[in-house]
Formats: sequence, C-alpha cells, structure tokens
Amino acid sequence: MKILVCISNVPDTTSKINFTEGDTKFDTNGVQFVINPNDEFGLTRAMWFKEKQGATVHVATVGDASVEPTMRKALAIGADEAIRINAVPTDGFFVARQLAEVVKNGGYDLVIGGRESIDYNGGMVPGIMATLLDMNFVNTCIGLEIEGNEATAVREIDGGKETLKASLPLVIGGQKGLVEESDLRIPNMRGIMMARKKALNVVEPVDAPSQTNDNKFEKPAPKGAVKLVDAGNVGELVNLLHNEAKVI
Repeated sequence: MKILVCISNVPDTTSKINFTEGDTKFDTNGVQFVINPNDEFGLTRAMWFKEKQGATVHVATVGDASVEPTMRKALAIGADEAIRINAVPTDGFFVARQLAEVVKNGGYDLVIGGRESIDYNGGMVPGIMATLLDMNFVNTCIGLEIEGNEATAVREIDGGKETLKASLPLVIGGQKGLVEESDLRIPNMRGIMMARKKALNVVEPVDAPSQTNDNKFEKPAPKGAVKLVDAGNVGELVNLLHNEAKVI
C-alpha cells in the first residue's frame, strides 16, 4: 500500500499572532511553525500502516523553502520521502489542485490529510482533492483500518459515530481520534539523522488560479474586565447576566 500524507505548515498555537501592511498580511516574524495537528494524527496513523502492513509513506506540502524544517520533521518521524510543491499556498482550491497532481503522478492508494488546518480552518482541501481525483472520501475520520483493498473508517457525527466501508483509493480527512495524543511521535536522534538522507523532492506547481483572496484580517477584541459576584448574592448574578451580559 502506498500512502500520501498531506502536511500543512502552521503557526504553533502558543505563537503571538500579528498582521502587517494594514492588517492584510500575516506577520511571520518570531513565529514557530509546526506540523498541523490534524495532519500529525494522520501521519502517525500512516506510520502504523507502515510498521504493521509494510506500507510506503510519503508526505507532501505546498510551500516555499521555509516549510522544509517541518517536512524534515515528518521524515524524522518515519516518512520515507517528502514532496514540496514550490508555491505559496493561497487558498484551499489552489492547495488541493497541487496535491491532487502529486496523487495522480504518484499512484497512491490512500491519501490522508487533516480535516482542516488550525490557521485558516477552511476545512476544504481533502474534499476538493477527492472530487478532483474522483476518489472515495471520508471526513472527520477518527478510526481507520485497511484490509486488502477495503477500508473500514469511523467518522465523528453529531451526537455519535458512524462506521463506513469504502474501497481504495481513498481520501481521508483525519482528526484527533485517528490516533490518540499519547500516540504522537517525537523524532529521536536516529530518526533525525536518517531524515537527512531521505529524499525531499521539490516540484513546480501546476497552473491553478486561486478562487478566493484575503482582503483583511482582524483579531478578536480583547476580553473585558471580570466582575466578581459574592457566592451568596444570586440576585445580583442573575441581574448582571440578564441586563449586562444579556445571556439569559
């Protein structure tokens, strides 16, 4: 089985976010970038298939040279090969189109991506890829087993879980639950050294005009002052919730 894990290079959640040029551009100064958490769950599951079933695991991303440390981390975790599409990601359609081209050229049986990235939260790339490739698609996936040419997937739905069966080739939009956080892997020294010898291939993008563009960013308003109410003064609490907070 040949697996492609789609990796997004995103700011660490502890990073302080700022914008420049009149709030139209993201300021990358001082920002630490990491593998998108939803993608990391997918990568860890792919590594399980590699170790238990002998699968070959490649990772791919759309980005300039600045994303290569993130790709090297994926290689250090255990991916066999990395592919960087040499373009700045603009919107979900553009990214999906580039990744779909990699899938077409690579002959992959299983494509795993995160259900969404934690920076723009578009939640569209895996679904668009599946449509472009005419492949089966399971989103919000929290469990995945492969037996021969058939996949059994568990997906999160409102109020419960749904178990589906689908044939390969298949696109997965994964999330926490595909593996648990305790299963995520930290590259060890041996993995880091081996990653230096693994292929990181750079390919040029195909023509795919962006369908959307960002006009302006706006950060949430700062939280207001907190009012403390004595535990015994229920009347005042109800009054504040009703007349000031307007939540009841």
